Amino acid sequence: MRYFDTVRRVQEAVNSVFVGKEEVVEQVLTALLAGGHVLIEDVPGVGKTTLAALIARIIECRFGRVQFTPDTLPGDIEGVSVYNMKLGEFEFREGAVMNQVLLADEINRTSPKTQASLLEAMAEGQVTVDGTVYKLPEPFMVIATQNPIEFLGTYPLPEAQMDRFMMRLSIGYPDKEEEIRMAALSLAGKTAEMLKPVCSAGEILAVKEEVKQVVVKQKLLEYITDMIRLTREEERFVLGASPRATLALMRAAQACAYLENRDFCKPDDVKKVAVAVLSHRLVLTPAAKLQQADAGAVLRSIIVKTPVPIL
Repeated sequence: MRYFDTVRRVQEAVNSVFVGKEEVVEQVLTALLAGGHVLIEDVPGVGKTTLAALIARIIECRFGRVQFTPDTLPGDIEGVSVYNMKLGEFEFREGAVMNQVLLADEINRTSPKTQASLLEAMAEGQVTVDGTVYKLPEPFMVIATQNPIEFLGTYPLPEAQMDRFMMRLSIGYPDKEEEIRMAALSLAGKTAEMLKPVCSAGEILAVKEEVKQVVVKQKLLEYITDMIRLTREEERFVLGASPRATLALMRAAQACAYLENRDFCKPDDVKKVAVAVLSHRLVLTPAAKLQQADAGAVLRSIIVKTPVPIL
């Protein structure tokens, strides 16, 4: 746990500006340290863009932002090969994905073809353009946003795309005291732009290696797979959690334990991240939708009835 203090400094720096949302910040950092990507689904103006840019600044990573629209092209994301007349050859012009932290703003406003341009990057950490493979910088994280209220002119993300996100989060409105504090910080001129990095990208990579060493016992692996299998057997779901979800839940639990300065996982770590990791991967049956069932509520009932092991 050599770099635990580094992570704690990152957390404190983000919370000093992004006030009142400590749990959300912890979840985003959990996904970052677990090597995952985050989908933030919330109404405009709650700080989705601010949070993404703030984390990139604090960990001294290159930050890229794409405002997705219906005319955004895959080349805008992946990059394109352009013919250089002076050299008489094609050269690669990097797209937005070549940043370490990429904000995919309003991802559901672009076409499925452009959405799909992120699939390889999110799953394999690379992009293929004109037959050439380009590795992405590390650490690499996509933070995508979408507005759950507006449906006109949007393209719902397919299941394959949703499955690439380790977590789906919602920031929510701040309470009265938090909003007053946020306004006071703004009046005092304490903004995200004033903060200095507290660690380097290299240190975050070192932390990620330490997270991978967090012990997950066999009984806990069985607990995770039991929970996953129950989602597949649930009659109200037409689509349960995938094997990718099993790995995501395990990695997120490791990062959760690390953030509590432990070198081993507990069932509580799995429970803490299970809803954020699994809920967006589950699809209700038409009958369940007619009955106005909620995937998150069904998932919580599954979590409760999954036998907890004694480690």
